[in-house]
Amino acid sequence: MSYEPITVAGVEVFPLRDAVGPMGGTIRRPLPEMFPGGCHHDGEWILHFRCYLLRDAAGRTVLVDTGIGATDSPAARWAPVPGSLAAELARVGSAPEDVEAVVITHLHSDHAGGAVTGGVPAFPNAEYVLQRTEIDAASEAILGHIVRPLGERVRVVDGDAGLFSGIRVIHAPGHTPGHQIVRVGELALTGDLLLHPSQLADPGVPYLYDDDSELAARTRAEVLERVRAEGGLIGTAHLDEPFIRLG
Repeated sequence: MSYEPITVAGVEVFPLRDAVGPMGGTIRRPLPEMFPGGCHHDGEWILHFRCYLLRDAAGRTVLVDTGIGATDSPAARWAPVPGSLAAELARVGSAPEDVEAVVITHLHSDHAGGAVTGGVPAFPNAEYVLQRTEIDAASEAILGHIVRPLGERVRVVDGDAGLFSGIRVIHAPGHTPGHQIVRVGELALTGDLLLHPSQLADPGVPYLYDDDSELAARTRAEVLERVRAEGGLIGTAHLDEPFIRLG
């Protein structure tokens, strides 16, 4: 299933479905363990692995996250590799060479696994935007597989930063130290700010794999409150629907 793009503040936003499937057994746990106090049943959790392409009026493109990657990706031990990001880009009329900036919300393998292909940047003409705190906290395996092969194409930012056409990255820590989201107009692309519908109803519901669950809950509440006050939208990485209007 593909989804129609929306236009926000003059920027087209295309949801790209990289994959769909449950977590692999290496990290899967019963849902009440993964979301303590928020999920009271233990059905199979089917995840949507979603990236977003932003295209402004001048045709400049920003890719938000790079998906699970190929069969040799770090995500291969638990996610349904290979991902379909290249095919999804082609579907919306873009090629990897067209992408001018890649925002990696954080360095978990399902968001950064497709950044490098065959040891070289998968988006050869793009800068890759990462928070300094995210790089500093990354494992040696992620540094070796993803960050170092990107070389000089990495743009390191400290906190909030502008890209172009009103597209901004906002530091939103907790899930990881350097987790960031993307804002354009009324839309927030949330990365792993939230992962389960229960966290929309109660932002305080923790997630087992948050680096700092208390900080993640505070950040989640602050971002969702701000977007809700604006009557805005969120675009999620893992929920069933790509766009949800708040307020």
